[in-house]
Amino acid sequence: MRSKTSLTQKILIGLILGVFFGIILSKLPSGFIKDTIIINGILRLVGGIFINSIKMLVVPLVFVSLVVGASSIGDINKLGRVGVKTIAFYLITTCIAITLALIVANIIDPGIGLDLSNVIKKEPTIGTAKSFVDVVIDMVPINPIASLANGTMLQIIVFALLTGVTMALIREKAQPVIDIFNSLNEIMMKMVMIIMLIAPYGVFALITNTFATVGFKAMGPLLKYMAAVIITLIIHAGLTYMGILAGLGKLNPIQFLKNFAPAMSVAFSTASSNGTLPVTIETMEQRCGVSKNIASFTLPLGATINMDGTAIMQGIAVVFISQVYGIDLSLQAFLTVILTATLASVGTAGVPGVGLITLSMVLQSVGLPVEGIALIMGIDRLLDMCRTVVNITGDAVCTIVVSKSEGEFDKEVYYAKNE
Repeated sequence: MRSKTSLTQKILIGLILGVFFGIILSKLPSGFIKDTIIINGILRLVGGIFINSIKMLVVPLVFVSLVVGASSIGDINKLGRVGVKTIAFYLITTCIAITLALIVANIIDPGIGLDLSNVIKKEPTIGTAKSFVDVVIDMVPINPIASLANGTMLQIIVFALLTGVTMALIREKAQPVIDIFNSLNEIMMKMVMIIMLIAPYGVFALITNTFATVGFKAMGPLLKYMAAVIITLIIHAGLTYMGILAGLGKLNPIQFLKNFAPAMSVAFSTASSNGTLPVTIETMEQRCGVSKNIASFTLPLGATINMDGTAIMQGIAVVFISQVYGIDLSLQAFLTVILTATLASVGTAGVPGVGLITLSMVLQSVGLPVEGIALIMGIDRLLDMCRTVVNITGDAVCTIVVSKSEGEFDKEVYYAKNE
């Protein structure tokens, strides 16, 4: 426990020092030392190595852990129960998130009184979002090997679940393969622990680079928009998630926050649910007392389809852009936003910045100009970091509630002292 505590403290120290050092750098004039040596040299090198190291593990970890999780549950009926509970949790909380976002945005009115017409120079280059029907069709991979090579997460999840379920159905004949996947899973977990040794330095580099390049002056005109997003994220995490944890889970939310702090720190610095997945799985099993069988199923699934933080951003952005353009939205339009943002979250990959792509689909669903995305692109990285923390928190709470309902939760581990 001492080594894990030490790592958590180092990550938090890296976060704090990164913020202060980044603010100092943002105040310094541009020059060879600041731009080339520090920002594009040392910080980019350290942060890039850390990000790539985590990304390296994502595809094999998701595939192996889901296969192990689906095959180890054994009882297909139980697998069905866990799947229904998990997906229902994710969809319901996403609806709650987008609803809260629309309510808060209409109270704060982030776009009222803001003259940002000079910011809109041209339509930003945004990838075209797929329709929900296409997303569902594309979930079934034509070439599973290509899906693994390209990192197409939804296709990987479907193929991994099908593989695991099939192995569970023919357990005796598949036992040698099951043993291989269990060994691979242990290898992946050990690799996570090795890579996490550089986490404090990677977090420091990423946070420093963010604050050094963005600074605070760029946030001035969009302060109300940022406040609306952050306030809603806090409300959703504090009331919805912690309320579910205390109500359904009968567990202390404060203890959860202490246990889950390492994963939150990495999520904030990387702005990637998929990138944080290795740390999330380890933290949930080692510090929160969740069953490996449940965690290896719910967490990879949540990293792909549970994007409550992204849905909140989209809801606030819709109101903000509509107010800036002077376009009134009806109740029917708001209901359309809730439905579209919820469905869009299913196809949202857990990587930095992808929320802006699905936002274009939400804007088009209610007739708002897509070029309005240009208004928020400059500050989205910082908000992306915040909403990623909310995304993985939802994954974690769902995993705990489902694990507890299936009788596969260790309360002693959850309440063990991790300070």
